[in-house]
Amino acid sequence: MSFLRPSALHQCFIAFPSLRWMPCQSWEFLRWPGLDGLLRLLVVVLLWTTFSEIRFIPSSSMYPTLRVGDRVVVEKASYYIRRPAMHDIVTFPDPTQQTGDSEQIVFIKRIVAKGGDLVEVRNGWLYVNGIAQKEDFIAEPPTYVSNLTYVPEGHVYVLGDNRNNSFDSHVCRGPLPIKNIIGRYVTCCHRPRS
Repeated sequence: MSFLRPSALHQCFIAFPSLRWMPCQSWEFLRWPGLDGLLRLLVVVLLWTTFSEIRFIPSSSMYPTLRVGDRVVVEKASYYIRRPAMHDIVTFPDPTQQTGDSEQIVFIKRIVAKGGDLVEVRNGWLYVNGIAQKEDFIAEPPTYVSNLTYVPEGHVYVLGDNRNNSFDSHVCRGPLPIKNIIGRYVTCCHRPRS
């Protein structure tokens, strides 16, 4: 019965050490991780909840970058070791919200200027230190005009990508203190179907 004998091809596979072990040949990877694995998982979960969070986008102020209903990952650790950079998308509490309110309202906007910069919006362009900024991420050019604003040290100037429909630094209390930044946008983890 020659069909029961191992073929030459089978022997060739056994001869090569790189092909001897394959995940489907062993069920060890399905075992319970044990106490060591459980502790590692606990550390990862604690670090994740301490240094990141998932936020829901309720408005179109950051359209087209972020859409209504998107869920985004925000990391909260990087600004402990570095300063906010131009074009970072950041989250911060509503500057007009009273401290006694039960639920914290959080905004998400893009940094367009840092401490020491002069910011102005006119003729459909954003000017930082007198230089028109090329912004290919905005929904449409701004139709409003804002006065020349100095951004003090320790502050940033934030605007939404949907400039004409955004409650940001040109509407509310001006430059945002860096200490009020909660975190930096990392990625969109869920986008609902349209």
